Amino acid sequence: MKNATLVIGASTNPNRYSNIAIKRLRDKEISTLAIGLRAGKVLDVIVETEKKVFSNVDTVTLYLNPQRQEEYFDYIVSLHPRRVIFNPGTENPEFVKFLKDNTIESEVACTLVLLSTNEY
Repeated sequence: MKNATLVIGASTNPNRYSNIAIKRLRDKEISTLAIGLRAGKVLDVIVETEKKVFSNVDTVTLYLNPQRQEEYFDYIVSLHPRRVIFNPGTENPEFVKFLKDNTIESEVACTLVLLSTNEY
């Protein structure tokens, strides 16, 4: 998938923001990958439970609280994304610094708002 977005903290629960984000990304025809605690599917997106080696990841959008993010630091950097979006409640200055040290942009923003205002 070229220029894909990886949703980390994905959920098959339709009431979760990560689930809504996957649906909105697909509505905009953005290639979407997902990792969550439980395997499943949201539209045509398979929610993986393992840290797979994906290629061509442009954006990682986080739906994990800061305590759960640490195990993903090296994994996300290994994917070489252009940017990481910290959705509300996921802000993490330590991770932002780690990303900056690895020349990866970070953005504290809401994926849903970015998509709805065509700023994604």
